[in-house]
Amino acid sequence: MARANENAGDAPRVRRGVALTPMETRRDVIVEMAVLADRLGYEIFSTPEGWGFDSTLVLTEIALKTERIRPMSGILSVWSRTPGAIAMNAATLAEISGGRYILGLGASTRALVEGYHNQPFRHPALKLRETATEVRRLLDGERADLDDGIKSRALKMGQAPQPDLPIVIAAMGPKSIRVMAEYADGWFPFYVTRNRFESWIPEVMGMRRAAGRGEATFDVFSGPTVAVSEDIDKARRSVATNVAWYVTAMGDVYANSLRAEGYGAEVDAVIVANPKPNPKTAVVPPGAEVLLEQLTAFGSPKRVQAALAKWDAQVDVTMIGVAPGTPWSQIEEILHACAPAAGSK
Repeated sequence: MARANENAGDAPRVRRGVALTPMETRRDVIVEMAVLADRLGYEIFSTPEGWGFDSTLVLTEIALKTERIRPMSGILSVWSRTPGAIAMNAATLAEISGGRYILGLGASTRALVEGYHNQPFRHPALKLRETATEVRRLLDGERADLDDGIKSRALKMGQAPQPDLPIVIAAMGPKSIRVMAEYADGWFPFYVTRNRFESWIPEVMGMRRAAGRGEATFDVFSGPTVAVSEDIDKARRSVATNVAWYVTAMGDVYANSLRAEGYGAEVDAVIVANPKPNPKTAVVPPGAEVLLEQLTAFGSPKRVQAALAKWDAQVDVTMIGVAPGTPWSQIEEILHACAPAAGSK
């Protein structure tokens, strides 16, 4: 249930997850991170799929090595597989994980769709709608909805249906958000400022009510990139590098999204400060500090928990972002400091 709909007097339990970026390419570290998160009581472990690992295979390994945590594709691009292949992957992972798997779908970015998958990035919201509805149809055990002109007999998926398998959609633009509100069981927007949810969630819930969708089973997943250290400058550098890289080097989707939220001057300052973006040395200048306040949590465990509490108040599951390449010792610090039990104290 979206956090915004809870009664003001409630004391909701702390729900936390872990979310990685496509630049994290250490498979052994990803799996060990999931195992530790499972032990620490995290609810979700999300792996993305960009231009590196096939995330469904990594999630299979995670599902086999964990007991309770829910593996989530966060996200699969609707351009990278047919709806039939996505449905088969999802149903297979649901079986392997004992029903824990969550399917995340998204329209991805022009840079990835065109630059890697060699497909024209046209009408992404329509592509998202068509894929989400067809995947749901197949998971429900129905026959494929074939295009006009196809003469073959429509087939069903050749394994047990998975009608209860949740589909979460990553959406940031107005058209994609409407698709998400009408068709998804959850929402996983990425690199969205924390304060944006104050107005966004009521808007989305209104769209869901208008579409006849229920609220009780709908969750919002989002959260900050985290670095834990008593050396606050060191922690700041870690998260700032990640923020600056996404703003300057991952196409224009994140920069434009932040501009639309009212942070155009800050985005421009980050771009000017990084004329040749580097994922290891990118910086956020002092004039754009508000981006770090809104998109990250860094410093001592106590300081980080205070920042996470603000996210807990806005979303259903606060997703802990871990910058790619973070040393294992620091990953352990982050996961221990941000664990649900720590947030409940």
